[in-house]
Amino acid sequence: MKRLLKWLVSLLLILVVLIGLLFVHVWYFKPAKLDWFYTRVFAKFAVSNPEMLSSMRILPQWMDFYSDDFADASPAEEERQFLILKDSYDMLHTYDRNALDADGKLSYDVLDYFLRLQVEGDAFRGYGFPVNQMFGIQSALPDFMAQQHPVASKGEAEDYITRLDKFPLKFDQTIEYLKLYESKGIWPPRFTVDKVITQMQGFVGVAPKENTLYTTFKDKLDKIPAGDMDQATRDGLLARVEQAIKEKVYPSYQKLIAYEEALRAKADGNYGAWHLPNGDAYYAWCVRNHTTTEMTADQIHEIGLSEVARISAEMDAILREQGLADGTIGDRVREITKRPDQLFPDTPEGKKALLAQFQAIIDDIDGKLGPAFDIRPKLGVKVEAVPEFAQATAPGAYYQPGAFDGSRPGVFYANLRNVAELPKFTMRTLAYHEAIPGHHFQIAIQQELKGVPFFRRVLPFTAFSEGWALYTERLAYELGFHKDPLDNLGRLRDEMMRAVRLVVDTGIHAKKWTREQAISYMLDNTGMVETDVVAEIERYFVAPGQALGYKVGMIKILELREKAKKELGDKFDIRQFHNVVLKTGALPMVLLERAVDEWIAKTKGA
Repeated sequence: MKRLLKWLVSLLLILVVLIGLLFVHVWYFKPAKLDWFYTRVFAKFAVSNPEMLSSMRILPQWMDFYSDDFADASPAEEERQFLILKDSYDMLHTYDRNALDADGKLSYDVLDYFLRLQVEGDAFRGYGFPVNQMFGIQSALPDFMAQQHPVASKGEAEDYITRLDKFPLKFDQTIEYLKLYESKGIWPPRFTVDKVITQMQGFVGVAPKENTLYTTFKDKLDKIPAGDMDQATRDGLLARVEQAIKEKVYPSYQKLIAYEEALRAKADGNYGAWHLPNGDAYYAWCVRNHTTTEMTADQIHEIGLSEVARISAEMDAILREQGLADGTIGDRVREITKRPDQLFPDTPEGKKALLAQFQAIIDDIDGKLGPAFDIRPKLGVKVEAVPEFAQATAPGAYYQPGAFDGSRPGVFYANLRNVAELPKFTMRTLAYHEAIPGHHFQIAIQQELKGVPFFRRVLPFTAFSEGWALYTERLAYELGFHKDPLDNLGRLRDEMMRAVRLVVDTGIHAKKWTREQAISYMLDNTGMVETDVVAEIERYFVAPGQALGYKVGMIKILELREKAKKELGDKFDIRQFHNVVLKTGALPMVLLERAVDEWIAKTKGA
């Protein structure tokens, strides 16, 4: 027995040593297998991004090394991450692509495309405005804590408090980053500085117990069964959260407020990307990055003008049927937006009813998609309001993916800052875009893919994901989900918004349009209310090119669908077309076209 035990211990030690050697080989040298290399690329990025790991929840509980930490936001860490990325890009090219099968070549090409774009984009390091009114650290960090950090046990509550204690470090690193790039002439538009100051002053202007970091923590704590945590422990945790907000979080915000106030004098105007050092080249990269095409800003601008004219004619016909013949498209659509029958009451009860209606729309279409889809995600989706502290500058709606382990569903966030921004005739299209069969369908299915490298389950490409969501708005109309002419007007209004984006984004960043010029153009053509339009236009200033991906992606998906219909004739099955798009995960447009072409050829030969 002793000899057997000795042999078992020896075998275990040998196994541990072999695992250690394998880890060293994969982590520090060229992995022997390409799949190991793929794992390393994602793993090296993931271990440096605790917030992402908390959000995705892909690791088992015993491997949780990250829930009490934040990613390093310093310039030194950005340099380290770039060197890792460049090394990964170079190493990928040392593997023999020709030795791979078709699926292997696709995975190789996806990662190659993504890494190449990131390497090219390093020339514009610091241009991302980490403090901005839309998705800056001052709103993103508390939003992450409130919406994604779990508090279902004492340990998770302790991690929450530890993270609050690290706000000063995270904010100091961000200020260090801002100072470095400010010295290089990189600073945001003036309105951004003004709005983030107002936003932060509002955040710290309430008592700690009224702050979202406290109230959402308490809500999560209250859901823990009484048998799992006594009241004294709860009270002690709440007291520590209140103390951390007062002594750690608020001073961090005050320091960032002081920095932004000093920046006001330098941020002397509201300029597009052209105003930054080498700004034209930067915007050209943004266009490539978000559209995954080689189109120029001028080409996209012209497509936008053409699409605005086409959609205007369709909207005009519906508006005339409603007895509205005079004025701009925007003015006439706003007339309908103001109608009492199109608005929920601007009360807590009215807003609750609005959210319930969104959920009902989603549940309805979810049960009727059989003719168009034979693939569905396992993960569910729910509707929630955008947190109040972020409402003023957040978009009208957005989607947050669910957790990989199924512990958190996908969430469609609706912005309730102004119920007039969400008239009833626009709700169907918005729900289809953000939830089903739009973002939730595509992203949840991508997360659930089997038999592909993990990076294929998470890599984002704007034109693909946003193009798909916009395509599904049109698809829902084709499937009969907009029977009321006003529902179709809502669909066209949102498609018009995406067409207008092609015009105003290129106008702002390549043609030197002013903020006011862009606002006026969107107001005239979309029918959106002014608060929504202002938030949209200001979003484009701080995220150059991102708004182009929607229409560019939709146009390409529709083009590929029509190509498949023409070439396949009776053999065309829309469900199989959707499978080709969804089962590949997000792809650059050129690779999506290749995948569809291969499917067409295979189907023809069947």
